[in-house]
Amino acid sequence: MDIKDISGGTRERMNKAIEALESNLSILRTGRANPGILKKVVVDYHGTPMPIDQLANITTPDSRTLNIQSWDRQALPLIERAIRDSDLGLNPNNKGDTIFISLPMLTEERRKDLIKNARTYAEDAKVAVRNIRKASLDDLKKLEGVGEDEVKRGEAEVQKVTDEYIRRVDDVTARKEQDILG
Repeated sequence: MDIKDISGGTRERMNKAIEALESNLSILRTGRANPGILKKVVVDYHGTPMPIDQLANITTPDSRTLNIQSWDRQALPLIERAIRDSDLGLNPNNKGDTIFISLPMLTEERRKDLIKNARTYAEDAKVAVRNIRKASLDDLKKLEGVGEDEVKRGEAEVQKVTDEYIRRVDDVTARKEQDILG
């Protein structure tokens, strides 16, 4: 292992932290219909927990409605119950072969809660990025046969990458906050 390997590994792990942040933010509801908000809803399908997207097709016929068409009609009541029991605050309407969810307008209080959640996810991502930096700096210090100047340059590179990813976390979060505010 050398300095380039450590630097590349640092970027790779920090990319995963950004992907996790984006995944977490995708489930936060904005004012528009987005199938991603149902991503973490799990349906108890014949004793097996399954994500909704493995049981049904989710579409957005307009900006305020989600349409869920199950491949198995008998799964519709299970899907409806899972959505109702989730913490999303949605009220699904079962029309026999399709479930419709009308998304209500977000209240100012709910928007503030969503932004608070987004900032919590962002802080978690920043902590992950900083932990990756710490691990990379520790790896640099453990390198054998490398001069002190090279280690210092490696540390500077890791810090530069860390700063870049912290900015990316802030950018991703700011975009989500704009979506929430409408």
